[in-house]
Amino acid sequence: MLFPLPLRVACSLLGWFSLYKWFCHRYRHRNSEWSCRLVTLTHGILATCLSAYIGFIDGPWPLSHPGSPNTTLQVHGLCLSLGYFLFDLCWCVYFQTEGALMLAHHLVSIVGIAASLALGESAADVNAVIFGSEITNPLLQARWFLKETGSYHTLTGDVVDFLFVVLFTGVRIGMGAWLMFCELASPRPRWYIKLGGVIMYAVSWVFMLSICRFARRKSMRKYQAWRSRRSGAWCPKTNGHLKTH
Repeated sequence: MLFPLPLRVACSLLGWFSLYKWFCHRYRHRNSEWSCRLVTLTHGILATCLSAYIGFIDGPWPLSHPGSPNTTLQVHGLCLSLGYFLFDLCWCVYFQTEGALMLAHHLVSIVGIAASLALGESAADVNAVIFGSEITNPLLQARWFLKETGSYHTLTGDVVDFLFVVLFTGVRIGMGAWLMFCELASPRPRWYIKLGGVIMYAVSWVFMLSICRFARRKSMRKYQAWRSRRSGAWCPKTNGHLKTH
C-alpha cells in the first residue's frame, strides 16, 4: 500500500467536498441541495460501475467467498465510498435534510466500510452491499431533478419510477436476501460484519414498505386518470339540445 488507509479516506473526503464546492460555484443560481444531489449522482454512477466490475469481473465472487481477504481494487473502491458517505453524512446533519432512518443507513455504511478496511477482509461482501445500495441511486436523483425542473409528471418520470421500483425490488430485496443468506451461512465473516449486513437488509425492507405505499398510490392515481379519460371519451359532444334545421 503506497498510502495509509486514513490518508486515502481523507483524500476521498476532500475530493468529494471539492466537487461539491465546484458544483456550488457552477450552479450559483441553484440551492445547496442541487449541488449535493449532483455529488450523490456522481458517486452513485461511479460506485455502481466500480463495484460491478469488482464483483462480476475482478472478483472474488461475494456469494461464494464472503469474508475473503481484501484486494487492492476493493480497498480503492471502499475508500472512495467511505469518503463520500462521510461527506454526505456531515452535509445531512448540517442542513438537517434527512430523517433518522437515512442517517442510520449512512452510519451503518460508514462503520461497515471502516471495519472491513481495518480488518483487511470482507471487502467482497461490503462491495456487494454498496452495489445493491447504489444501483438505484442515480434513478432516485433523476427523480428529484425531474421534480425540480417541472418534468416529473411526464412519461420520463413514469419510466424512472418504474425502473427504480423494479431495481430496488430485484436487487436490494431479492439479491440482497441471497447475499445475506450466504453471509450468515458462511463461517468466515466476523459476527459484527454479519450483524451489519442484517441491519442494512432490514433498512432496505423499511424503504421497501415506503416504496410499496408510493407505488400503490401512484398506480391508483394513474388508474383513476385513465378511467376519467375513458369516461370523457364516451361523453357526447352536444349539450343535449336539438339542433334547429
